[in-house]
Amino acid sequence: MCESFFATLECELIDRRRFRNQDEARREVFQFIEGWYNPHRRHSGIDYQSPINFERRYQGVA
Repeated sequence: MCESFFATLECELIDRRRFRNQDEARREVFQFIEGWYNPHRRHSGIDYQSPINFERRYQGVA
């Protein structure tokens, strides 16, 4: 699981740009994780849906 995350991070963010300094890299990695990877990536534990879509479906049913 962890290897998959780091492969995605490297492919989608790290390999596509150069950072001016370590602080910029930290901010961009945080934004990648919290802004895209966690809320939008499909998760096998919730029937291969993104958490946002899962939550919308759950709220629509409730």
